[in-house]
Amino acid sequence: MAAAKALFVKYPSIKAVVNFAAYKAVGESVEKPLMYYQNNLGLMMNVMQCMLEHKVQYFVQSSSATVYGNAKEMPVKEASPVLPASSPYGNTKQIAEAILSDTAKADNNFIAIALRYFNPIGAHESALIGELPLGIPNNLIPYVTQTAAGIRECISVYGSDYNTPDGTAIRDYIHVVDLADAHVVALERMFNQKNKNAFEIFNIGTGSGSSVLEVLKKFEEVNHLRLNYKIVGRREGDIEQIWADTSLANHELGWKAEKSLADMLESAWKWQLHLKNKNQ
Repeated sequence: MAAAKALFVKYPSIKAVVNFAAYKAVGESVEKPLMYYQNNLGLMMNVMQCMLEHKVQYFVQSSSATVYGNAKEMPVKEASPVLPASSPYGNTKQIAEAILSDTAKADNNFIAIALRYFNPIGAHESALIGELPLGIPNNLIPYVTQTAAGIRECISVYGSDYNTPDGTAIRDYIHVVDLADAHVVALERMFNQKNKNAFEIFNIGTGSGSSVLEVLKKFEEVNHLRLNYKIVGRREGDIEQIWADTSLANHELGWKAEKSLADMLESAWKWQLHLKNKNQ
């Protein structure tokens, strides 16, 4: 808390906060729930308290499609039921949204937008900015690129008995650059006082889902290589399938995902190659 207070004192001209400070691995959250609750909620509340004290008005939250739990109908809309979370990570995102909603109701000077990310992947087209997790990756694409680069031996596909066309889990993958653009328009919406409520929620995805096996095959196709992978049992905390209805974000924010799955996977591999060349 002291560090957060010092930051707001040092920079009195802060007008908005974009909260990226969260742990994000579903499997890890099942193993280390307390760590997730302390970081994802405690630190957010510290920053929010400083915002209220310094009259900083605008807040953008990195929320997640995991708030929908194992949704029954696809695609999910912002008004879809928020079902019990399947992991501590998902629960932190549900609770965070409740905290933002309650704060916006209680304080007329506080305005927030929660962007419910689906599955961000890919890298900047320059190949200078990308995803480099510490240690063994918990997410699919870094593990894929590291396996293709020979850093990892084999990709584990968690579950092949889901009620999906090929039995593997389905997600809505979105290019990280499209996701970044959504934050810019969310801030502009609040700065220009175009928000219709003090707390708003928007799905940020492409509106279509791809299975794990489809992603692996598309990665091989666009990057002209072969991947080593194996089917293993389901991973605790994973949901079966989810993809977004993005019509609200398209209409209200004037935002729409532009990049294809092929673009995402090609950029991710270029980033991995950049890392390899940089370390040689």
